[in-house]
Amino acid sequence: MNAKTAMALGLGCALTAWSLLGSGPVGAAQATTAQATAATSAAGAAAASSAAPGYRSQYHFSVPDHWKNDPQRPIFLDGAFHYYYLYNADYGTKVGTAWRHATTTDNVSFADQGVAAPKETNANYDLWSGSAVIDTHNTAGFGAGTVIMLVTQMDHPTPQQITDASGPQAQFLWYSTDGGRNFRPYGESPVIPNGGRRDARDPKVVWDAARDRWVAAIAEGDRISFSTSPDLKNWTRVSEFVNDQLGTLECPDLFQLRADDGTLHWVLGLSANGYRTGDPNTYAYWTGDFDGTRFTPDKTAPQWLDQGFDWYGAVSWEDPAAPLERRFAMGWMNNWTYAHTTPSWPTDGFNGTDSIVRTINLKRYSDGYALASRPVDTLADHATATRDLGDLTVNGVLPLDYQGDAYQLEADVSWQTATNIGAQLRVSADGTRHADAGVTTGPGAYSYLNRGQTGNPGPMGGKYETRGAFDPAKKKVRLRILVDRTSVELFVDDGRQTHTQLVFADPADKGLKLYASDGPATFANVRITEFAGLDQRPATVLADFEGGSYGSGWSATGDFTGTAPVTWDAPGRVGTAYADTFVPGRDSATGTLTSPAFTIDRRALHLLIGGGRHPLGQPGATSVNLLVDGQPVRTATGFDSGELRPVRWNLDDLQGRRAQLQILDDASGDWGHLMVDQVVLSD
Repeated sequence: MNAKTAMALGLGCALTAWSLLGSGPVGAAQATTAQATAATSAAGAAAASSAAPGYRSQYHFSVPDHWKNDPQRPIFLDGAFHYYYLYNADYGTKVGTAWRHATTTDNVSFADQGVAAPKETNANYDLWSGSAVIDTHNTAGFGAGTVIMLVTQMDHPTPQQITDASGPQAQFLWYSTDGGRNFRPYGESPVIPNGGRRDARDPKVVWDAARDRWVAAIAEGDRISFSTSPDLKNWTRVSEFVNDQLGTLECPDLFQLRADDGTLHWVLGLSANGYRTGDPNTYAYWTGDFDGTRFTPDKTAPQWLDQGFDWYGAVSWEDPAAPLERRFAMGWMNNWTYAHTTPSWPTDGFNGTDSIVRTINLKRYSDGYALASRPVDTLADHATATRDLGDLTVNGVLPLDYQGDAYQLEADVSWQTATNIGAQLRVSADGTRHADAGVTTGPGAYSYLNRGQTGNPGPMGGKYETRGAFDPAKKKVRLRILVDRTSVELFVDDGRQTHTQLVFADPADKGLKLYASDGPATFANVRITEFAGLDQRPATVLADFEGGSYGSGWSATGDFTGTAPVTWDAPGRVGTAYADTFVPGRDSATGTLTSPAFTIDRRALHLLIGGGRHPLGQPGATSVNLLVDGQPVRTATGFDSGELRPVRWNLDDLQGRRAQLQILDDASGDWGHLMVDQVVLSD
């Protein structure tokens, strides 16, 4: 794959990772663990590749359409987590990513809010990875509570540099005054210039409360640089953390966490390519100390939060209920070696799924401090069916009376002489295709996840099995396995060892078996849990007023007949244009602008409004009205201000009704006009 191909299909913090992968399987014996159950089946792989449509995950977050890659760290605002990710609406035909927005209250079910920061907004073209923060203390001067993002863009790239993603990378500031729904750039100049570096991206910004300043960690090839700022606009470079053993370092993460022994520690994480050292290609991290300027690790070698192939560009964020006790984390389930071979694109029109959100804790082990992770507890709230199978003795292979492609399997397994125990997942009717998750025992023991017998996404083969440490003296293990339509996630014991892999099994392959080799094993407390499908309906933009007209089907009366959106600068506007009844250049103009009819099929309507404060029902109204059967059922007016401010209407009681949006201006005096932008239906 060349840079042009990667750019055309969407990229972000993993800008150059694809060029570092594909160096061969982790080990020559990758396909050997599952020999106790079946050999690799070439026919099975061929069958999986020709499977019928149906690859959207049941209970994992996936992009509504086209392409997603890197997650961006969520922020907590107004009772919800606001999650952003890199999105390319032109996947397959045109380059570049924007930031798309989703919200969640439980880190399981996400509601799409549409694009929050569009690409091609200015001369710096598209947006790559970065991070958003809430500027509670108004350090940047945009107002207390403004959501500010520091994001990587190319600094005024040429057309050729846009094509091959070779423009100088720098860090730019964007800001939102409507609660993180819509961002606009703070000029076209970087707040952290490139400095002559080939790699300079993925700024992760945190507030250093002890020193009353911001800290940014930036990925620069073989190092992470640290810079500080009092205001998010002026930055001073203060130190570097260098590692030349893990390829191009990307997507840094920096946070403080309290261990289970009560001690506080700093953690530096990043996405890296550990293949040359026999390590994963996921999220590496170090525990240590950060003094506000420099990070000092406890050990030189990193640990890994996931052993799998497909947990990249990961982010973590604090639990607002206990910010120092636990965090949440999520990764992009893909790998640049085969990022564009996913069957969901030709069959379902999308390419991009995230891992389950995890809760991560810091624990003290005999060999030091390490992170342990588990699926968020709120996943249980989405359970629709549970089957308790009790205790099962397995000696060889035991088929279970269950068929499914989206579920959780839990078991506490114990043994005396068995050398290999686990579960066959997504088993075909003839038994030749399956993915295997389990542990080997005794000398050289390890946990593993093997997809060599089913839909391996790697077009060149290889990358069959991932392995993690397992205590050879142990005689028991707890397995928790999340299976969804294109993925398997394995959590071993307390989750210090986890494995995440894409598994593109044939949709018809839904069998489940347990196995134990060289002696019996007891699978106790076996439980299968199914979860409700996530109704992740995409947001609908009813009007953005771009493109030179109000939009297809809009009608105008009075002085607004024959007019068009305006492009005057206004605080809070989205894009370059908005509707303004100050036409033709006078407050005295009156009339209406009315949208075509639409069906209310989302829970809320969002819009930006400015201009005169003249509510509906009073003489000379300036109001935006939601009309059902020609009558207003929701209304909002301006604030006697030229700033566009957010309004949200709850529509729960209007589901399924036909409606129109009306912009009414009956005022002819002071502030006798109304400004409206970015009308969006969303959940």
